[in-house]
Amino acid sequence: MIAFCHADPRLPFLRDNKDQPAARWHDAGEGPAHYFSDTPDGAWAELLRHEEIQDAEDLATIRRAMWAVEIGHEPSARPELADATLTGGPDSYVACQHEAARLRAAGTTRLDAPSAALGPGGAHGHVSDGQLRPGPPRDATTIVLFGARPALVGWRAAHEGRPAPELLARVRHFTR
Repeated sequence: MIAFCHADPRLPFLRDNKDQPAARWHDAGEGPAHYFSDTPDGAWAELLRHEEIQDAEDLATIRRAMWAVEIGHEPSARPELADATLTGGPDSYVACQHEAARLRAAGTTRLDAPSAALGPGGAHGHVSDGQLRPGPPRDATTIVLFGARPALVGWRAAHEGRPAPELLARVRHFTR
């Protein structure tokens, strides 16, 4: 399976140590935890949400590498949490971290969850039939791989890219 992640273009696409800030599915010191999306738009949406970018003019400042990574097909677990928690803001992270810790204690090395950054149908992709238009709606998935993954192979899809302005309307932004 190919999954997508963004990274600083000067750095590798994976972390290889525990020195990683806490995020939705891991707490500080529980890394490495590698976050992927099943679509490039999902990966971009996570960046836009996390950085609280809502203005198309701010997109011009983004310079991120987009990676397509062969993550394989290992078994995955789905968190047992309410949708509002799975897609909530930073105040929902502690519940997600506890659920991920429970799953890891049971032997889980891969977690699949609904994208917090793209709403239902937001990962529609595009079709081209003489013109570019939205493809059929589909839900986006976030994939988290726990632990070091030195054998994963990634291909740089963009060295210093940024998301398309139209993506901003599909992002589930934090409420202010």
